[in-house]
Amino acid sequence: MFPNTTMTAGYLPQPSRVAPAVVRRARAYLDEHAAEPVTVAQVAAACGVGARALQAAFQRHVGQSPLTYLRQVRLARAHRDLTAADPAEGATVAATARRWGWANPGRFAAAYREEYGRQPSETLRE
Repeated sequence: MFPNTTMTAGYLPQPSRVAPAVVRRARAYLDEHAAEPVTVAQVAAACGVGARALQAAFQRHVGQSPLTYLRQVRLARAHRDLTAADPAEGATVAATARRWGWANPGRFAAAYREEYGRQPSETLRE
């Protein structure tokens, strides 16, 4: 009887707002579990929110996705390990890459080169 737009207007649900404290907890979780296989769903469950809400909040507060953040954490830790490692003691780039969640050494090398401007093997030799 009364005209309305309930059935005709497009409705796209948005993820609910997530407090910055949840993003801080998610970052702490990712930092703590960086060497393990981690999914967004696991991080979201640990923080008590949905996966989509966590992704949106991460994008809003950090400017990147949770998995991009995890990738940066893993690269930084691999860089730290390569800097401290001694190739004479058997340290290898492939082993370091595997330790930090990189199954493909070529992709690790490409990401490392993009981030640090040099080959990971160069860092290991220094």
